[in-house]
Amino acid sequence: MTQQDPKIEAISDFFEAYGRYDLDGMRAVLADDIAWTIPGHHALSGTKHGLDEVLAFFAQLAKAGMKAETFFLEANEEYVVDIHRGYSTAGEGQVDTLWALVWHFNSDGKVDRVDNLTLDQHQMDTYIWKNFSLAPLPTRLATA
Repeated sequence: MTQQDPKIEAISDFFEAYGRYDLDGMRAVLADDIAWTIPGHHALSGTKHGLDEVLAFFAQLAKAGMKAETFFLEANEEYVVDIHRGYSTAGEGQVDTLWALVWHFNSDGKVDRVDNLTLDQHQMDTYIWKNFSLAPLPTRLATA
C-alpha cells in the first residue's frame, strides 16, 4: 500500500469537516494568514483574508446547505488541485455545478491560499443574490 500525500490527506480532512460544518476541523488545515478567493459578482465574492473572514464565509455557506462531492485530488510539492461537485440544499433556486480549487501550502504544511474556479459562475451569482442580502446603507460601508 502506498502512503498518501499529506497535502491530499489535509484537503480530504478539510472536506470531511466541511461536510459537517465543523469550523474547527476546517481551521486545523488553514494557515492564520490564509487568502481565499471566491470568484463572482455577488455579496460573498472576493478575497477573504485571515481565518476569521474565511470561516465567516463558510458559516454563510452552511446557511445555504452547500455540499461538496470531491472526485479528483492531485498534489505536487506546493499545491493540491481538487475538482468537486458543489451544490446547495437550501434556499431559493439552486447551485449545482463543478468547481476546481487550487490549494497552496506554506512551508509549515498549512493552506495559505485557495483560488476557486467554477464551471457556471452565473448560476452561483444568481443563487447568492436570491439568498443573501447586503446590509443597508450606510452600515455596509466601511468607515475610516
